[in-house]
Amino acid sequence: MTAVLLVHALATFAMVGIIWTVQVVHYPLFALVGGAGFAAYEAAHTTRMGALLLVPWGVEGLSGLALLALVPPGVPRWLVLADLALLGVTVLVTVAVSVPQHQVLGAGFDPGAHRLLVTTNWLRTAAWTGCGALSAALLWRALP
Repeated sequence: MTAVLLVHALATFAMVGIIWTVQVVHYPLFALVGGAGFAAYEAAHTTRMGALLLVPWGVEGLSGLALLALVPPGVPRWLVLADLALLGVTVLVTVAVSVPQHQVLGAGFDPGAHRLLVTTNWLRTAAWTGCGALSAALLWRALP
């Protein structure tokens, strides 16, 4: 179970770094791309970010479910549940808000869609930051 916990923490910490980079650096730069090339830029962004996120986000989710099935000794079950709840927030915001805004932006830069994407991405950033804190707490509680 220690290996699953370590894999989960590594995947979570990777996602925390990625989401902060996207929120503070990448998404704000969308406004500087320019109208003519924006649709191509957005398509490339979506493809590349999807490929980058696929493994750590998938590993984070699967390892989180594994931790729920076999809570490590010394770890309160509520810590695992809280971690999975925050991970659920990231999925919900992604599906309900981020993906639709990226679809709008796929047709060309739209200031309203961009603003909504950046603003609501703070929810994902906060949730993943919370997942990072909870993963650290899980490690702290489980490791000798």
